Amino acid sequence: MRMLLKAALAGALLVGSSLAALAETVSLTMYYPIAVGGPLTKVIDKMVGDFQTANPDVKVQAIYAGNYDDTRVRALSAIKSGGPAQLSVLFSIDVYDLIEQGLIVPFDDVIPASDKDGRAWLDSFYPALMANGKVKGKTWGVPFQRSTIVLYYNKDKFKAAGLDPNHPPANWKEMVATAKALTKDGKYGLMVPSTGYPYWMFQAFAIQNGLELMNPDGTKTRFTDPAAIEALQFWRDLSQKDGVMPKGTIEWGTLRQAFLEGQTAMMWHTTGNLTAVRKDAKFDFGVAMLPSNKRPGSPTGGGNFYIFKNATDAQRKAAVKLIQFMTSPERAAQWSIATGYVGVSPASYETASLKAYAKDFPQAVVARDQLKHAVAEFSTFQTARVREALSNAVQAALTGQKSPKDALTEAQATAESLLKPYR
Repeated sequence: MRMLLKAALAGALLVGSSLAALAETVSLTMYYPIAVGGPLTKVIDKMVGDFQTANPDVKVQAIYAGNYDDTRVRALSAIKSGGPAQLSVLFSIDVYDLIEQGLIVPFDDVIPASDKDGRAWLDSFYPALMANGKVKGKTWGVPFQRSTIVLYYNKDKFKAAGLDPNHPPANWKEMVATAKALTKDGKYGLMVPSTGYPYWMFQAFAIQNGLELMNPDGTKTRFTDPAAIEALQFWRDLSQKDGVMPKGTIEWGTLRQAFLEGQTAMMWHTTGNLTAVRKDAKFDFGVAMLPSNKRPGSPTGGGNFYIFKNATDAQRKAAVKLIQFMTSPERAAQWSIATGYVGVSPASYETASLKAYAKDFPQAVVARDQLKHAVAEFSTFQTARVREALSNAVQAALTGQKSPKDALTEAQATAESLLKPYR
């Protein structure tokens, strides 16, 4: 009888300890912006799997929700309906809206000041990539899937046109001259996409012309500054006057394929396309920083990790642990190699894997080197509506519906009405 009681007690203790272990397991649901399945989802799945192996007390479900806008809609819908959503990668420029809606918590509130390693981690990223994530002295977003705009060019076409394939255009004047030499036989010398993210490409032109389109507080825009009008006029002239680009709009989603098929010899596009271009290009291609005018420069782009306010304290701590894992130098290097996105910290470029990759494929470090000239991507309060007004203005000017001055004046008036309450 005594032996039976001992066995029963031991069994009860075993069940109790198992239940306690289950109770201590933290579940996280992460929304992630990948528009299609395939290689990138496999990379993320592998990283999440490695994290769970190292942290068996954390269970992570990654939900691939489409593009950035789709991901934001699905994640916020889950939160509002009481569904699980503790963290997500969303646009870095969504930060003001997410703060205003009370949906996210700053990392500073999860990582105490006494956690020296945690605070050192927050300071380990490239400052240019942190610019969109820091608001009023706190860190609300941590960089992961980040980019700059770069110039891709077809070296074979350069050679055929008698141009030096190792000398891409360094400024606007050279870009026009080079594009003219490459425009022939129904093919264009240059294409800059004007759908998808027209505001982003326009911001690059404005930066190069010496202007930042918004103030650091996200409460003012400078669309009617002479430098902005001049920048948009230059972009329109590339097609309307110089004839080196197609007239009208150029599709973001199909431009990479147009470049690969030889329809254009140069394109401006995200460095996030780099690995795909390398895989599919049947010609020798180069990557360069964007041409300068008054100064060199590109806006940063891409997504940051955010932690949602509805997460419990345990989930917030687990989310930070997951984000630290995925942004560690080795993982950031792995992600950069797999995609072409920028390694988010200087330490990622000191890893053996990324050093070897960059030595074999030097195009991989152009976006990183451009960070010293980069500025925060365009972001304000009421970001979506202000951005839409600017994108509409850009497209109206490029298609000839309005002059650059009239289009930007209209966009500035819209921005003023939206942002005035925040000043």
